[in-house]
Amino acid sequence: MKTVKVYMLHHPHSLQKENLPSLVMALGFFDGVHTGHQQVILAAVEKARNQGMKSAVMTFDPHPSVVLGNKHKQIKYITPIGEKVKRIEALGADYLFVVRFTSDFAALEPQQFVDQYVIGLHVKHVIAGFDYTYGRLGKGTMETMPFHSRGTFTSTIIDKWEYHQEKVSSTKIRQLLREGNVEEAAGLLGRPYEVQGTVIHGDKRGRKIGFPTANVEVEEDYLIPETGVYAVRLKVKEEWHDGVCNIGYRPTFKHPDEHSLSVEVHIFDFDRSIYGEEVAIKWYARLRGEEKFNGIEALVAQIDKDKQSAAAYFAGQK
Repeated sequence: MKTVKVYMLHHPHSLQKENLPSLVMALGFFDGVHTGHQQVILAAVEKARNQGMKSAVMTFDPHPSVVLGNKHKQIKYITPIGEKVKRIEALGADYLFVVRFTSDFAALEPQQFVDQYVIGLHVKHVIAGFDYTYGRLGKGTMETMPFHSRGTFTSTIIDKWEYHQEKVSSTKIRQLLREGNVEEAAGLLGRPYEVQGTVIHGDKRGRKIGFPTANVEVEEDYLIPETGVYAVRLKVKEEWHDGVCNIGYRPTFKHPDEHSLSVEVHIFDFDRSIYGEEVAIKWYARLRGEEKFNGIEALVAQIDKDKQSAAAYFAGQK
């Protein structure tokens, strides 16, 4: 697979268009790089190939709501920037422009944005979704793009992309993940939802009751699905393993005032120590919600049932 050339741009950028090839550029925020986003990016890659040009994608970081919103809240992503780069690269783009979304950048009028970030980057054709907006207050739309192009580039609008008669959107995927509906989210993403993290030391409770778990500290920018028990696969040292994962506040053991979310994966038929390893988790199905148990025996019996449910789910997938 070829490597995408990444430019991190801070407004005002200093790139000279003379130093760039003629580009076909896909525009969007692309959180999730879901099936709808893939249509936009792949259209740019194909058009560039047919026109003998190079393909490019422009995205932004952080999420515009961080800059434009009144509240100081950390945004959780479906694909934080590192993963977004990897997924865009896998689609075959030649160039990726990651524009730092700042107050100054947000204040650009639509024409200024087009002059500096489209015409100024040697773009000959723009591709974006039907609802893409640009410039201050999102006043620029794909309908106004030909006017702002000053006759220097053409554009293509990608129509609404649907899954089961519903528009595919990052907002919908976030909602599904927050509800624990990882199977529906996977349909919209075109793949199971995946997060990255590191295995850390937990309180060893699982080991003591016969179900050792990998306690995963998920990288903080990722959105974590709703609490509950899931059939998952965990990647460690480039190998994927079936398992069952509990996301929760461990109400059986923890003091009720403590709200420390834990992500613990019991990997089937696995007894190696993996502390400190960087791992990935793919979420396949939510088996049940979080419960409080009356004692260890009831908990052990339920974990055994969960393990069987997850194993049956994966057996049905093969």
